[in-house]
Amino acid sequence: MNIIHTPNLFFPYIGGVSNHVLYLSKVLVKKNHRVKVICAKDPNSTLKEAFGIDIKRLKSWFKITNTNITLFLPIEILKNDFDIIHTHMPTPWTSDISILLAKLLKRKSVITIHNDMNKSGFLSKLLTELYLHTIFLISLSLVDKIIIVNEGWEKAFNNTKDLLKNYKYKIVTLPNGVDCDLFKPLGIPREEKTILFVSILDKYHEFKGLDYLLKAVKIARVDIPDIKLLVVGGGSLRDKYVELSRELNIQNNVQFVGEVGHAELTPFYNRAAVLVLPSINIEGFGLVLVEALACKTPVIATDIVGISDSILEANCGLIIKTKDSRAIASSICNILQNKKISEEMGNRGRVLVVNKYSWENIASKVESIYKELLDERN
Repeated sequence: MNIIHTPNLFFPYIGGVSNHVLYLSKVLVKKNHRVKVICAKDPNSTLKEAFGIDIKRLKSWFKITNTNITLFLPIEILKNDFDIIHTHMPTPWTSDISILLAKLLKRKSVITIHNDMNKSGFLSKLLTELYLHTIFLISLSLVDKIIIVNEGWEKAFNNTKDLLKNYKYKIVTLPNGVDCDLFKPLGIPREEKTILFVSILDKYHEFKGLDYLLKAVKIARVDIPDIKLLVVGGGSLRDKYVELSRELNIQNNVQFVGEVGHAELTPFYNRAAVLVLPSINIEGFGLVLVEALACKTPVIATDIVGISDSILEANCGLIIKTKDSRAIASSICNILQNKKISEEMGNRGRVLVVNKYSWENIASKVESIYKELLDERN
């Protein structure tokens, strides 16, 4: 098959959607499919080919709600002969153009929805609502298949669930995958008082809830004075969180590591006793949770993340309500002060990931969706 993916940005840019497209494409290439990625040009990205994936980066003229507007995207798509175009949300424009052109060219289209559409700020919220009830609805009507990575989207997606329910006959829930060969136990000693947080630190990722975690560290420090939080990730809000840690007087308990390449995350997962993802809204999946579990590291997450039910069922971590620093602190203490329980959770987490979330399994299911659509066309 000839497959085009149209994410907003792509490898080596670090982000959940970018990593999803990278790993999915790598497996599809191994299965002898031809994969091309068309995306916006990131200043730090010059690669035109990686892992057998053809990459075309387009000039971005401006941004709307964190989406790069690439005016030459339609022309670039038209240059290519393809069977399937697979686009990704939440990135308006890129997704909508991809779906429209596929329809006009009588090709099949797939959209993976990684998150709910929710923006902060009056103007962003207004634009989002306008988009959802106009262009987004048109795209949903035109696309051939909708993949949603959050199995609980009907309760977790506040802004789009009612719109999506009208197209349930097109929807398949299929989670993100993880590279189980990259993310694995390394056999290095765990730092039993260390907790880990991984995210980009900018305004578009404030929903990850780091401020609530910092407040939880202050509470947990009463019982565990030498508790340590590693914050992995860089971004425009780093200084804000550094200042908050000082205001809370926990600066000696928090280390801001900065940006780390995706392939270099494994040692951090292995060092930590637990990974915490205290997202407060629109957490479509929670990829860092699966990566940590693949390394036998237990996790703490809020009940809105896409894999919260799986974590509970496998008993490989703790699930709490959103915006509750005391619940985060209690859960942290529960895991850090019970080494045996922590190890058992970690072991069960690795089994869960290998059986359910390996990229080989996920990519094979996506491949089946492609083949089914092409059989319909023929």
